[in-house]
Amino acid sequence: MNNPNRRWALLSVSDKRGLVELARRLDQAGFGLLSTGGTARTLTEAGLTVTEVGEVTGFPEIMDGRVKTLHPKIHGGILGRRDTDASVMAEHGIEGIDVVVVNLYPFAETVANPDCTLGEAIENIDIGGPAMLRAAAKNHRDVCVLCDPDDYPGFIDSLPEGPDERGRRGLATKAFAHTCAYDGQISQWLSAHDAESELPPRLNLALDALQPLRYGENPHQAAGVYRVRGQGAHGLAGCQPLQGKPLSYNNLLDADAAWAGIRSLGEAPACVIVKHTNPCGAAQGAGIAEAYDKALACDPTSAFGGIIAVNREVDGALASRLLKQFMEVLIAPSVSGEAREMLAAKPNVRVLTPGDAAPQPLELQAIDGGWLVQAADDWQTVPPLEIVTERSPDDAELDDLRFAWAAVRLVRSNAIVYAKDRATVGIGAGQMSRVDSARFAAIKAEAAGLSLDGAVMASDAFFPFADSIEAAAERGIRAVIQPGGSKRDQEVIDACNKHGIAMVLTGRRHFRH
Repeated sequence: MNNPNRRWALLSVSDKRGLVELARRLDQAGFGLLSTGGTARTLTEAGLTVTEVGEVTGFPEIMDGRVKTLHPKIHGGILGRRDTDASVMAEHGIEGIDVVVVNLYPFAETVANPDCTLGEAIENIDIGGPAMLRAAAKNHRDVCVLCDPDDYPGFIDSLPEGPDERGRRGLATKAFAHTCAYDGQISQWLSAHDAESELPPRLNLALDALQPLRYGENPHQAAGVYRVRGQGAHGLAGCQPLQGKPLSYNNLLDADAAWAGIRSLGEAPACVIVKHTNPCGAAQGAGIAEAYDKALACDPTSAFGGIIAVNREVDGALASRLLKQFMEVLIAPSVSGEAREMLAAKPNVRVLTPGDAAPQPLELQAIDGGWLVQAADDWQTVPPLEIVTERSPDDAELDDLRFAWAAVRLVRSNAIVYAKDRATVGIGAGQMSRVDSARFAAIKAEAAGLSLDGAVMASDAFFPFADSIEAAAERGIRAVIQPGGSKRDQEVIDACNKHGIAMVLTGRRHFRH
């Protein structure tokens, strides 16, 4: 760096996507390339001329690379104000660094490995990288900072001059957000490492706006979709509709309930129809069209304008049925070409094909003055079932009980589900008393013309009294699945024995408030 009139770019990255092309374009635009360690080797192997940081500082990388860029000639070159500090820079032989390209050691990826040790985590805490990012972001009037390979193409298009001041300020803002999220990951992991609680002592939310929504729960409320900073496009949050009107907040809330529900129903062809985050029908079938028919039959009135989720590709047979149904959103792993052509006749229907689900180990809910945080409910594991009645369920009843238990976990508590032949035939949601949920589910079944004779019943929590069993017996329910745990469990079991109803306990409650 002996040419004070030359512009310099410092490149030091862990994620090397797009690195060589960016460096080549910088070189063509007249920038000298300043680099460190592995980044320098990558650029040299690509045939580019690189100046090592050590040549500038006169000091080698030491302590296994812990110290390499922490030097006045580097940070002075980044932080130096080209007008105010010009004389100081000249006095100390500091040349300006005009572009800083840095991304950080992969701390989050490292600690995601369950076998990661504390020592390995510590060594993946970047020090020099955040310092350079923050310095460049602070001096964005004179320096352009890049921390995300996705921003390289736009920067390349701006060469040879580079982004204007507003563009540099936007990149600086992103760099500060990047270091903030990075420090939050470290703080959260370290604080949880020795914690005795299942929940971390500190939570750091770092979210990026992904897309605006039409509106919130009501048209006067603004709304948008955010995702964890640095996380790829996963699940519903990163899903772009194949067709249809823009999504609203309520559309995505219902879609999330439906998509979570379809994943909990197992591997068989299945369909869930949701309205206001509650299922109005859920079923498994020999094929996806049959599963849809059975789910729709549970409550065709409520299904009007609902969200439909299936766990198989939408084919022509299913699409022909869907054309007869008014729906807001259709969610499926994929849609055949034939089905897409057919669904185009309903241009307002949003058709979503989410990718891999992003694990959400914690759930957050805002309350006045703070947040409620809980570990996510495990919907995938069916606990061992304990038979507590004189009569045991037969194989068909046991099959329906397992299905009903998966379905009741989708329903707002207090929740009761009646099921038969792997399909819901009555759903009672959100009533203040459990017996009212049982009665309401029976009313819904009657309204749909479905018989409860020989069906099974699932309850998301224990029965506080035997009255729900009496109501179920009147309608021909043959088996019940529930968590148990009430001080009146024996009264409930006695009522089942009186009516010849089989009952199994899960030992696990599934409230969904």
